[in-house]
Amino acid sequence: MKQSIFDANLKTIGMVNVDLENIEAINSDTYKSYIKVLYLNEGFEIKVDFNVYITTGSTLFFISPNQVLSIEKLGEQPGLFVFYNRDFYCIQLHDEEVACDGFLFNNISNMPMTVIPEQDATFIEYLFSRIEDEFELKDGSLEEMIRTYLKQLLIKSTRLWKVQHLEGAMAARSNNDLEFFRKFTQLVEVNFKEKHNVADYADLLMIAPKTLTHRFKRLNLPQPNEIIKNRIILEAKRLLVHTDRTAKEIAYALGYEDPAYFSRLFFIKTGEPPSSFRSKYLNLHEPKQA
Repeated sequence: MKQSIFDANLKTIGMVNVDLENIEAINSDTYKSYIKVLYLNEGFEIKVDFNVYITTGSTLFFISPNQVLSIEKLGEQPGLFVFYNRDFYCIQLHDEEVACDGFLFNNISNMPMTVIPEQDATFIEYLFSRIEDEFELKDGSLEEMIRTYLKQLLIKSTRLWKVQHLEGAMAARSNNDLEFFRKFTQLVEVNFKEKHNVADYADLLMIAPKTLTHRFKRLNLPQPNEIIKNRIILEAKRLLVHTDRTAKEIAYALGYEDPAYFSRLFFIKTGEPPSSFRSKYLNLHEPKQA
């Protein structure tokens, strides 16, 4: 299947096979601005930012526009790649319908995948097949039908993700606790370049900083300060290896007026200064000579 796409009134969604014919485009910047969902079977090797995942069975990946995606190795069977923009399905606007953005995209553990249990594979495959069928039909109701199937996919995937990636104690918490956790991740994603302290996010949540810290401790989650700093360092790594900006320019871009302080923070979190991280990563991943 070549690329199928719906594009009208600034709303875009498309589907393409993950195979040898399309891998170059998938690994380029062609789809970078889109929210992406990949459905892959056994044998794929996929890199998201600085982590590599090898699929051992049916697996879903959820990639946000700011993440760097690379398919390193194809499986025996082609995968499926759905891409859409926020105008087609805006995570924030559809928040009341399905609270998925804090778990599937930009979650605090930076875990973009969920393994599909055997008993759920048929349903997931059904949803993808229905989306594919809608592209073929080209009916007037295509947009709403595809959005309905996409919403079901996100709801089901969110349930699977919570079971697989939230610790048992957290998974069993009330909806209020889950909503609190999700809201914090949203705020960090939106504000991490300007707001670096727990107190900043406590203000946004209208609670005391100590209350925020204690609540995360009670939920057995990483401390808020670590979550904030980890998100800043992840962005710094992206800028170091995917742009030509200097460490000083990156520090300013991430809201640090003192580049030396930023470099110390980077060293504490990674064990090496920014320049060393960049050169080591680029040397390790430079193209091999034939």
